[in-house]
Amino acid sequence: MPKHRITGQAAALTKSHKLSIAGVAALGAAALAVSIVPGNAAETSQAATEISASPVAFAVNTDVQATVAKQQVAVAKHADAAEKQAKAEADAKAEADAKAAKAEADAKAKKEREDKEAASRAAARKPVYANNLDGWIRNALDIMAKEGIPGTYNGIYKNVMRESSGNPNAINNWDINAQNGVPSIGLLQIIKPTFDAYHVDGTEHNQYNPVANIVAASNYAADRYGSIDNVNSAY
Repeated sequence: MPKHRITGQAAALTKSHKLSIAGVAALGAAALAVSIVPGNAAETSQAATEISASPVAFAVNTDVQATVAKQQVAVAKHADAAEKQAKAEADAKAEADAKAAKAEADAKAKKEREDKEAASRAAARKPVYANNLDGWIRNALDIMAKEGIPGTYNGIYKNVMRESSGNPNAINNWDINAQNGVPSIGLLQIIKPTFDAYHVDGTEHNQYNPVANIVAASNYAADRYGSIDNVNSAY
């Protein structure tokens, strides 16, 4: 039976011999497996020699390596892009956080300045009352206005002058009140039970205090007579 010689990248086999070739490639590894079915030993040896010399395995291996190299480059590029994106996002967040913190600090500083300026303006607007009858009456009138107690400067003044001549330490030790142990005291000669009942919070709880005395007496007069302006005699 004539022999068929295997040449190049292809080989013709006899009926009694079969040759199988498998190429395996995975991530940079390529292999060419040759399996010879038992037959003529010399022919088999010659076929194996010629196949091993074939450039098929080298070509397959080269292609796989190139593919793997491309994949590695792609992966590296993707990782680099992801790293750059992550850094950009981190930088953007840090910048946004810094801007937000600065805005908050600026707003807080602005509010503190505004509060301080408002306090300064309020202090500047706060009236300073003279420590005399005129100042006491004006101070009392401001408090009365806030508390809704009626009365005018002239109404208070005329009653003060009649009751005590403007002396905040005046005390009546001879009338019926004094005999009962509760003398009339202060600018508007008010007794302690009445002072206690009509005292206005925010003023000193002291009958001798001129402002507290005027406010309490005016509060009592408003309740009893409608206003201190309506009082023209002892009350």
